[in-house]
Amino acid sequence: MVKLESLKKSNQFKKVLKEKKVHSEYFSLFAAKNFYKPKSKNNLLISFVIKKKIGNAVKRNKIRRKLKAIIQKLIKKRGAINRDYTYIVFGKSNAYVEKEKVLLPTMIKCFKKIK
Repeated sequence: MVKLESLKKSNQFKKVLKEKKVHSEYFSLFAAKNFYKPKSKNNLLISFVIKKKIGNAVKRNKIRRKLKAIIQKLIKKRGAINRDYTYIVFGKSNAYVEKEKVLLPTMIKCFKKIK
């Protein structure tokens, strides 16, 4: 089973933010080739970031949960996400009101652009 592993250090975030970028109206996706090893070979290095400007903690956590659920669905589909990359997903306020059915195809398109 694949687990999501988050980035911890500031320099890791900076390294990923300098590499590939894909933007949509619901989120921005940043990716870089894995520059450090995850704890397990099955783990996916991905972090979710939502700015405080978007709203209170309830709203930010709801966006984060939606995006994580979509990533979990994509992991089950073989080849949808390349595990050789480290990802950062910046959630936007539009993702709060939108359904997962709309967010899923958008996320798939963004991951295809990065490959």
